[in-house]
Amino acid sequence: MTNNETNKIKTYRINAAVAGVLYIIGTVAGVLSLVVTKDLFAGEDFLIRIFANPILLNLGAFFILIMGLSLAAMPIFLYPLFRKKSEAMALGMVIFRGPIEASGYFLSVVNWLLLVLVSKEFAAAGSEAASLQAIGNVMLQFGDRVGPALSFVFIIGAMFIYILFYLTKLIPRWISVWGMIGSVLYIAYYFMKFFDFSLNLGFLVLPLAIQEMIMGLWLVIKGFNKTAVEELITDK
Repeated sequence: MTNNETNKIKTYRINAAVAGVLYIIGTVAGVLSLVVTKDLFAGEDFLIRIFANPILLNLGAFFILIMGLSLAAMPIFLYPLFRKKSEAMALGMVIFRGPIEASGYFLSVVNWLLLVLVSKEFAAAGSEAASLQAIGNVMLQFGDRVGPALSFVFIIGAMFIYILFYLTKLIPRWISVWGMIGSVLYIAYYFMKFFDFSLNLGFLVLPLAIQEMIMGLWLVIKGFNKTAVEELITDK
């Protein structure tokens, strides 16, 4: 192996670690956004709760922003090796997990920040509060719609990643297969949510959430399979 190829392997080891860290940051930030906002949106008096606890919604929006930036940056570090197997699929991963998915997260951030402003106007409106309540209701429903719509974008990008990992053997194939199965369960849940089927099936997203954390940790601790990397950089 030449010095150039050795240096490339070292670079790809760093890429794997960075991608893993970004996966973990994105997943943890997403969970934290749910934790800090879980009690704000229940019931018709959600604007009053938001007005009383604006820091929680602002913090939730911050965590969504961190998640969006982390997950949008992550494909950049996977692309150099993935493109050696399939340029088209690697580019699809970057587009769907990058700007398209990130745009959905930014919409959620803006929506939540605007809800904080609406809650302040609502608290000061007095007799005119009904119209602001209606605006708040629409914004809340908009946020509920962004999630299911964004899930379709997320799954397309995620499937590109799992298929490419499976084909390249950069990580153990059982992790890739787990991701594919988890993606099917994940999209099944959000498909039903998109069409307003009231079923308590939130547990369907757990396999994929756990898989992404395990994959992130694997990338940080183990990195890419060295033999698979050598095959990719010598074939192209």
